Amino acid sequence: MRTVIEKQLSVFKRLLLLPVFLVLTFVIGLGEVVYLSRTGDKQIVFGVDKKDDVIVGIANENETKDFYINATATGADARPMLIKKYLEKYKSPLAPYSDLIFELSETYGYEYYWIVAIAQQESNLCKKIPENSHNCWGYGIHKNGTLKFDNYEIALKSYAEYLKRQYFDKGLNTPELIMKKYCPGSNGSWAIGVRQFIEELKNGSFDM
Repeated sequence: MRTVIEKQLSVFKRLLLLPVFLVLTFVIGLGEVVYLSRTGDKQIVFGVDKKDDVIVGIANENETKDFYINATATGADARPMLIKKYLEKYKSPLAPYSDLIFELSETYGYEYYWIVAIAQQESNLCKKIPENSHNCWGYGIHKNGTLKFDNYEIALKSYAEYLKRQYFDKGLNTPELIMKKYCPGSNGSWAIGVRQFIEELKNGSFDM
């Protein structure tokens, strides 16, 4: 008699523990998915990026980290590459300095396209400048003389600082606002040109 009762109790305990076991398995599994999906300040749950709604495949922690490292590198590298392609497209002597242009823009806290867009407007990307001046932006050029530099690297470093100090630091941060001080005699075409070149750089439309 006891043997039968004990067997029945044993079966009952198993049936009672089965739901608990299933719930624990699900919770542990979910925790592993979330853990393996966590990288930096972003978290992917079931393969959906909560910030950008991008569907990605997750195999393990290392692959997830590699995904974000590659994505970040691609995003960061796109801007200097755009600068380089743009300058090469127009055969500008500034092409070898594309990385420097990007670095200077980052250092002084303004967008990567300003130095290039203004050079395009002022000198057709350094192809029409005072002889031996390396001055692609027409600044420091007046009736009393012409501001000249020994090479493009020095010129870029000087102009990048000048642009921040004389314009962005004073709130002049659009083509229209910059134009009022940069070339106040313009009928508006200066700002239109600079804005067009900015859009070309941002959209990559110069490759079309």
